[in-house]
Amino acid sequence: MKNLERRQYIVIYVFIIAAAALMLKVASLQLFDSKYTGETKSAALYKQTILPSRGILYDRNGELLVTNAPSYDIMVTYRNINPAMDTTEFCSLLGITKEDFTRILSKDWKSGQYSKSVPFVFLSKVSPERFALLKEHLYKFPGFFYELRSTRTYPYAVGAHVLGYMSEVDKRVIEQSSGKYTMGDYIGRTGLERTYEDKLSGIKGVAYVLKDNLGRKVGSYDNGRLDSMAIPGYDLRTSLDVKLQEYAEKLFVNKRGSLVAIDPSTGEILAMVSAPTYDPNIVGTRAFDTIIRDNANKPIFDRSVKAEYPPGSIFKCLFSLVALQKGVTTADRGMACSGAYYIGGGKFQKCHRHAPIGNISAAIQYSCNSYYYHLMREMVNFYDPRKPGIGLDTLVSYLNDFGLGRKLGVDNTYENDGFVPDSKFYDKVYRREATGWKATYMLSLGIGQGELQLTTVQMANIAAIIANRGFYITPHLLKGYMNSEDLIPEEFRKKNIMRIDKKHFEPVINGMQAAVTAGTATRAFLDDIEVCGKTGTSQNPFGEDHSVFFAFAPKNNPKIALAVFVENAGFGARYAVPIGGLIIEKYLTDTIRPSRKFLEEAMFNSNLLLPQDLVVED
Repeated sequence: MKNLERRQYIVIYVFIIAAAALMLKVASLQLFDSKYTGETKSAALYKQTILPSRGILYDRNGELLVTNAPSYDIMVTYRNINPAMDTTEFCSLLGITKEDFTRILSKDWKSGQYSKSVPFVFLSKVSPERFALLKEHLYKFPGFFYELRSTRTYPYAVGAHVLGYMSEVDKRVIEQSSGKYTMGDYIGRTGLERTYEDKLSGIKGVAYVLKDNLGRKVGSYDNGRLDSMAIPGYDLRTSLDVKLQEYAEKLFVNKRGSLVAIDPSTGEILAMVSAPTYDPNIVGTRAFDTIIRDNANKPIFDRSVKAEYPPGSIFKCLFSLVALQKGVTTADRGMACSGAYYIGGGKFQKCHRHAPIGNISAAIQYSCNSYYYHLMREMVNFYDPRKPGIGLDTLVSYLNDFGLGRKLGVDNTYENDGFVPDSKFYDKVYRREATGWKATYMLSLGIGQGELQLTTVQMANIAAIIANRGFYITPHLLKGYMNSEDLIPEEFRKKNIMRIDKKHFEPVINGMQAAVTAGTATRAFLDDIEVCGKTGTSQNPFGEDHSVFFAFAPKNNPKIALAVFVENAGFGARYAVPIGGLIIEKYLTDTIRPSRKFLEEAMFNSNLLLPQDLVVED
């Protein structure tokens, strides 16, 4: 009997010890283990990211170009969705279909871009009116929450390419951002939005919010001691003149091409047009998707900095400067032209009918091809006709000084280099020629044809260099900051000096002025402003030639330099000259005089996207 009682006490003691051990373990987990304490807090706390206000963009005169309007992004954490949620009510509140609901939630979870435990954007840019309908019911749908965002709006609806647009970050951007971006964030993808992303984006803030068991916010955690304020982005003052930009885009309606206008004394870009263009307010809509799919006219493609074209005869002005500097020719040298330049063996290069050429100014005025074929041959053979590469590379080195064959460094995205062929290029092209290549193989370079390729911003920069008599400041779009005294980058403030004596610019400028008063560019003539310009016809083997014009005005103390390139528009005088002349007149006088209204109407109403609608004739 005593043994039985002893066993009973042992069993009781074992249960008491086991119960005590279990209670100690529970107390340890709930009261003393910080890991489980943190998990308990996380169930009641929500870390809310406060997005900063993105910087606003203004034009040079303080006019709003890009501003912010409130919109809401509906976010979702897939793992927290209640499978039994009322999808009909949810979709009705958001104005979407059940098919949309299923499609949006169907992600490629194996790709690594999305995670079922990490929030992502379910629906972006929800209007305040639509959000108001949803907000009071949002507690019914666990896993869904909202973030207040700023949507970019454009009061003037111009400058789509130069201003750029934003889109959601992808996995690569997130991984390379050192924690700055997370899923659902937006980033500048093109234009100024991309170039100045770091300035515009600001710094995120954080708020720790307490929630009840239904996911509703009930207050801030610890009186907000852990919260941090969002810091707004910089507001930028651009160099654009929005009125001029608007006018230039109107002149380019129903055309393909580009225009760049620069203040030569500062390098500030006054207008930058790529056509066809689009209303930047439609970014992120179905209409924008249609624009993207237009492969015929490529309205998304920025022709001002990306398209590369043969410049045609405007190149003669630049080539003249190099030939004068190197002593290949003199300013007063004349030359006979019989309508062609004969190479030998019956071969010749055509020229057009014009007045006699008594000097280099007249060669520019009448755009004599024969004069520049001859000059190119002399330039390439200048050192040794048996070693034409030396002469060509000498020319190329000067062209590089002028910013050709390389990016200028414009603060606009995706700028291309253009192309300037050198001796290595021709050595490769003619590597099977027993005697190598000769000057006569590439005479077309002298008139801006052949393999030479420039962007429109490079053409405009050449006009600025000539206007300045030998220097340029890198073309740029940032004029300053509205809410900071920070200076713009140094490269946008320093002069780039050419290796051309100042005296050589005068005969070239005189020739450009004569081209406008009594030569190939008379449609840019203004009786009270000395306009200096040069036409070009860029040959196009695939159809109608391209119309080219570059100019600056006034002749002394110039205020504007520009380049105009209109695709498939024929001679430079047809479209590029009237557009360039109208832009100069509008900028310098803020009006178009009655005697030139017919040109304005012709440019407004012409349609070069349909070949039969060419309306302006020489």
